[in-house]
Amino acid sequence: MKNIYFCFVLCLFVTSISFAQHPNKQTSSDIYESVKKLNFLGSVLYVAAHPDDENTRLIAYMSNHVKARTAYLSLTRGDGGQNLIGPELRELLGVIRTQELLAARGVDGGEQLFSRANDFGYSKHPDETLEIWDKDKVLHDVVLAIRTFKPDVIINRFDHRRAGRTHGHHTSSALLSMEAFDITNSPSVYPEQVSEHGLWQPKRLFYNTSWWRYGSREAFDKIDKSNMISFDIGVYYPLKGLSNNELASIASSQHLCQGFGRLTSRGTQEEFIEFLKGDPLNGSSDVFEGIDTSWNRIDGGAEIGKILNEIEANFNFVDPSTHLPKLLEAYQLLSKVKDEHWKRIKTKELKAIIESCAGLYLEASSETNWATANEVVSINIEALNRSQTPMILQSITTSTNLDVQKQINLKENITFNFKESISIPKNQEPTTPYWLAEKGTLGMYKADKNLIGKPETPRVFNVDFNLLINQIPITFTKPIVYRYSEPDKGELYKPFEIIPEATAALTEKVYIFENNQQKDVEVIVKAGRKNLEGSVQMAYPQGWEVYPKTQKVSIENKGDFQKLVFTIIPPNEQSEGLITPMVTVGNKTYTRELIEIDYAHIPFQTVLLPSESKIVRLDIQKNGEHIGYIKGAGDAIPESLEQIGYRVETIEPSEITPQLISKFDAIVLGIRAYNTLDDLKFKQDILFDYVAQGGNLIAQYSTSYRLKTEPLAPYDFSISRDRVTDENAEVRFLEPEHPVLNSPNKITSKDFEGWTQERGLYFSNEWADEFTPILSMNDNGEDPKLGSLIVAKHGKGYYVYTGLSFFREFPAGVSGAYRLFANLLSLGKTNTKTN
Repeated sequence: MKNIYFCFVLCLFVTSISFAQHPNKQTSSDIYESVKKLNFLGSVLYVAAHPDDENTRLIAYMSNHVKARTAYLSLTRGDGGQNLIGPELRELLGVIRTQELLAARGVDGGEQLFSRANDFGYSKHPDETLEIWDKDKVLHDVVLAIRTFKPDVIINRFDHRRAGRTHGHHTSSALLSMEAFDITNSPSVYPEQVSEHGLWQPKRLFYNTSWWRYGSREAFDKIDKSNMISFDIGVYYPLKGLSNNELASIASSQHLCQGFGRLTSRGTQEEFIEFLKGDPLNGSSDVFEGIDTSWNRIDGGAEIGKILNEIEANFNFVDPSTHLPKLLEAYQLLSKVKDEHWKRIKTKELKAIIESCAGLYLEASSETNWATANEVVSINIEALNRSQTPMILQSITTSTNLDVQKQINLKENITFNFKESISIPKNQEPTTPYWLAEKGTLGMYKADKNLIGKPETPRVFNVDFNLLINQIPITFTKPIVYRYSEPDKGELYKPFEIIPEATAALTEKVYIFENNQQKDVEVIVKAGRKNLEGSVQMAYPQGWEVYPKTQKVSIENKGDFQKLVFTIIPPNEQSEGLITPMVTVGNKTYTRELIEIDYAHIPFQTVLLPSESKIVRLDIQKNGEHIGYIKGAGDAIPESLEQIGYRVETIEPSEITPQLISKFDAIVLGIRAYNTLDDLKFKQDILFDYVAQGGNLIAQYSTSYRLKTEPLAPYDFSISRDRVTDENAEVRFLEPEHPVLNSPNKITSKDFEGWTQERGLYFSNEWADEFTPILSMNDNGEDPKLGSLIVAKHGKGYYVYTGLSFFREFPAGVSGAYRLFANLLSLGKTNTKTN
């Protein structure tokens, strides 16, 4: 019953989070809430660093209780995090987390903004963060967000005074917000912004503090709170049937790839914000103290406010369409307002209310979810007026080439369906997340200046429905979508995308050659149009060979694909590089891969990225070949081990028996397995006995928070938050003669070259005498961390705990990571030639 309730509530609030999902169909209560928000002219900007940093309780409170226009500025898209629901990392994870943020805002009622900062991974100090990010560019984006959103109030999620004591990204977000507050009204600061967006000075800046900032609730109770104000964010919303904290929990639960699914909570709950700078509150607990948030705020607004306040006071829940004449009158008055900022915002809100009150249903759906440049696409148009208000559909137009006069009298509850065609321009660029269109740097994405800050790439193909409602012209713009159904899911929506006429993908992102034996590599060419004819060849590094040099491709139907096999011949010595399939059609060559991301909780996503894979001729030896793998939170370790010749079998924890696991040369636990797998607590003794009988058990990192089982090993050890974020940090060998560093591969400092994003995370910091620490490493200015790799002999076998980030290094084709992991798997096995 709980799941049914959750899904029902979710449907109520997520219907409008994306053009790719079901259209927003508001109830009378929803419309009434929209009218109340329409009558509040005040804005709040919440600032933090990552998806899931935001306090959904406070965003929901400001949006739904205060009725303020509220936005969350996330400086990054969370590209550096882990993915608990699938294999996507880095850029693709950023796409998922962007959509999860939009889903969260669709629930809590906020808007979503970004900067160009790239989440390069954990940072221990803002100095490092701001150097890698390029402080000036990120500050530019924060100032731009303030000048465009024009918040009266800014609330920082993190404390600017905590440098070096928390995530560097977190502190940086607060420092940048503090600095931006002081300069957004200066014409000499980023003057290129001023001509288009003007200047703006927020009234106040706050810090969203909490007891955790002070270590405990008891410590927080003792501090001076005279500079703070608090809110009861447990307020109940009868029209929603939910309290604010329930709403916030549902919003936060949209961050599924970060494991934020959670129970809802109810009841009184205090939230605190600390005043930092700006106009004093003068003893008030209202963040908008001294700010006129009524329609009187703008010239010409008083008359509009009078009309809309009357509608709010006398709202007709049974038949909201009775308010259409007055709403249309307000719409005409609003069109004459000179304040362009509020006119734009409130016109959009007012039009949505008019649309809902009229029961208007306007849709433009294509017969496919994607097309290519120079293609003609058929569009199904549906128009329906479910009110008695006189309404004429005068015409439909697009920004490209469609302009069709209709003059259709939209009679009450009579559906009008017709078809039109649009031509995709010959030079139309494909659809892809705009921040991934060009290669950026470690810390910054590149973006067109007109797109900076936007959560998504704006849709190019929209249909304008030009209506005459009660003789008043109003245009409603709808993006073209793809509407379809599946027998087991019902009606579904996807966005309408533009893709290249040809794309090519390699089936693996890394190809490891453990010796000089050739491998066959499969290339999949997908046709974006009918009758695709062309050729494919490979770009590859010097010293390698590819056969054949060129192959023909011929695909008859749009959407079909053809598989081609190329043979890759490695050099005799260790070497690495990139291979890229190049598809030539006519005089054009295509080198990008079309990636589809399909999860139920976010809209369907298509992403175009360079089609390239790393090839590595690896100097590696290994002992044992049959590996059991217990999946944790999701990684590509099994596929990576298969690349170097291991036979990997996935083990379900519930199926673990002594007989089943006795056949494996080693067993590997996936990342966060001890945080995600309940059944492991019933199987630990079996796994420990397996080790005692001569097996190897390698546990990749888990976190100490929410462990599902203890003990984790045959001997005591603890997991800390210790990590080394510098991927180039010096690695020192504590036990140079230990088998881990010598058999069957001789590990040297060279094996720690070329690591990506970090050395590792969640190291052990305490362990029993039976454990031997193997490596020492640290970030600059810190004490050595010894717990990245600890090994204990137990009976005839070995138990290993490692926080080294193999889950990042394997997909990146880091040679040394493969060699070291092969040694872990080989512990206690028959020795072979050492390399």
